[in-house]
Amino acid sequence: MTSRSKQKEKILQAGKIASEVKEWIKPQIKKGMPLLELAEKIENKIKELKGKPAFPTNLSINEIAAHYTPSYNDETKASGLLKVDFGVHVDGWIADTAFSVDLENNSENKKLIEASEKALKNAIREAEKKSSLGEIGKVIQETMESYKFSPIVNLTGHEMEEYELHAGLTIMNIKTTNKEKLSEGLYAIEPFATNGSGKIYEGKPSGIYILIDSKNVRNPTAREILDFIADEYQTLPFCSRWLVKKFGIKSLFALKQLEENGNLHQYPQLIEVSHAKVSQAENTILVDDKIIVTSE
Repeated sequence: MTSRSKQKEKILQAGKIASEVKEWIKPQIKKGMPLLELAEKIENKIKELKGKPAFPTNLSINEIAAHYTPSYNDETKASGLLKVDFGVHVDGWIADTAFSVDLENNSENKKLIEASEKALKNAIREAEKKSSLGEIGKVIQETMESYKFSPIVNLTGHEMEEYELHAGLTIMNIKTTNKEKLSEGLYAIEPFATNGSGKIYEGKPSGIYILIDSKNVRNPTAREILDFIADEYQTLPFCSRWLVKKFGIKSLFALKQLEENGNLHQYPQLIEVSHAKVSQAENTILVDDKIIVTSE
């Protein structure tokens, strides 16, 4: 088997696992369920199906658009308009998917969910026509505006490479003049709809990190944890909760040291500027001879 066909096999396997996990978890999500329990159910199921989490499960409520993952001692309960965003990788080849859940039986939440899901479907259909990135963004924006909502202008879809969640091209959720087209490769399309201003700002630290530099750190515990991160996660995001599970509470001090030493970048939570609700829908597409939606 050529390395190219092996690569495709891993991409499709990651997508199949993501799809299975999504269908398995949806009926289990209930209002009042601890977010920690929900994240661990998703991540354990990924492992059970012979994949690995490509990043920590994001469980973002209402105005938090992205980058909320439960800490090891988190007591937050599921409520409101909940975005469930998770990834699977097989040897570094990623499937990234997300859906939103209305836990309040709220008609506006339901409409926001419908808007982001419809925008995602329409964007994939547009990509299948070999349209430009500007045209794909235009379709997302027009779909949301037809529901009287706005897309989040500073959150985008993205190209993915081996062990690289955000690589190369970005896919805007608004109309642009970008004439570039999706070449062969792996992409996540992820429209975010809001009833607010349509922008996000950076909030509190999320506990989600990425390795940016393997340079030496003096503290032996921090060095041990750095070696583990480089080996286990490589250049994919990970979270403090995972390290507490592996190394105990001492890992929190080590993470602080590694961040201060410039080894790690910690992502901030992303919050809608007018504190309005946000919905999200996302799937991964493989652009080959034709477009394959891997995580549907």
